[in-house]
Amino acid sequence: MAVIKATDNDFNEILSSNEKVVVKYYADWCGNCRLFSPKFKRLSDDELFANTAFVDVNAENSPEARKMAGVTNLPFFAVFKGGQLLDTVAASKEEAVRNLILKLDA
Repeated sequence: MAVIKATDNDFNEILSSNEKVVVKYYADWCGNCRLFSPKFKRLSDDELFANTAFVDVNAENSPEARKMAGVTNLPFFAVFKGGQLLDTVAASKEEAVRNLILKLDA
């Protein structure tokens, strides 16, 4: 599945139209964010996560979306279920993000 680019304008709509959502918060200047992009895309293509929407949010341009997850560091990942924040992790390791996404099915 393609990674959806979101802004404050459409973030709530994406949360309400998808039961399970994982969000990667990034900034253009963040090297670790850029390095994680191919891993995030690979996770989005994983059959295990076929019913999960993968969303990219530029944390600098979307303060409301950033506030909803309490972003403290970049890259920062959050999972939402039924529009509600379930959990977050600030990490650059694929395993940490995979474990976060698996919480959506717990």
